Amino acid sequence: MPEPLIGITTYLEPAARWGVWELPAAVLPAAYPRLVQRSGGLAALLPPDAPERAAATVSRLDALVVAGGADVGPELYGAERDPRTGPPARERDAWEKALLDAALESGIPVLGICRGMQLLNVALGGTLVQHIDGHAGPPGTTGILGEHVVTPVPGTRYASVVAGECAVPTYHHQAVERLAPALVASAHAVDGTVEAVELPGPQWVLGVQWHPEMGEDSRVMRALVAAASAAGPDRRRAGRTALVSAPGRA
Repeated sequence: MPEPLIGITTYLEPAARWGVWELPAAVLPAAYPRLVQRSGGLAALLPPDAPERAAATVSRLDALVVAGGADVGPELYGAERDPRTGPPARERDAWEKALLDAALESGIPVLGICRGMQLLNVALGGTLVQHIDGHAGPPGTTGILGEHVVTPVPGTRYASVVAGECAVPTYHHQAVERLAPALVASAHAVDGTVEAVELPGPQWVLGVQWHPEMGEDSRVMRALVAAASAAGPDRRRAGRTALVSAPGRA
């Protein structure tokens, strides 16, 4: 069976440097594709694009990963911007929300990581706390991940993947406030913060607030790849048929 194709969203930065070059760039920490690869999938990077192209993009994928990154724009959930909320990433917000909408419509497996979990909640009608303490690494540091324990909610998809408490690598200062009506919480931190959410039903849709790509535990990604493998061949055939028969194509 072919390895499933897992799309991963990327950052869009105004300047990145490599060699003698400093140019606008679509970038992603290598830990994301490496986690997909060691979990049995093929990684494809999805830089921001026109939202109307999201459905065509998703039709070629077996699963979607929405990566971590900038704070989700509070205007997406009707809130005023907190002074501690990071700079806008409007192109990413629009593109990734369109990808999520298309993925949920098509039925492919979805994994949201950190920002990706928050955007999943917002896309389905939830809201976010724009600043919390204690989840962004050791006090007085920046760019260093912290670690804390998360506890699964019995009977959830996440609990079927990770059966007990485990310590996870974490770096975030925003979190779920009001959970989207379609989602259920499937893991919590000791302080009660929602650490994983999922969509009940047959479609494999999970969001985790931590960064599995920065640790050694690949169980969540392996579960996504397994779900993509189970549905992939039929979806790939359907996607190719739809693309060939689309208006304007021979």
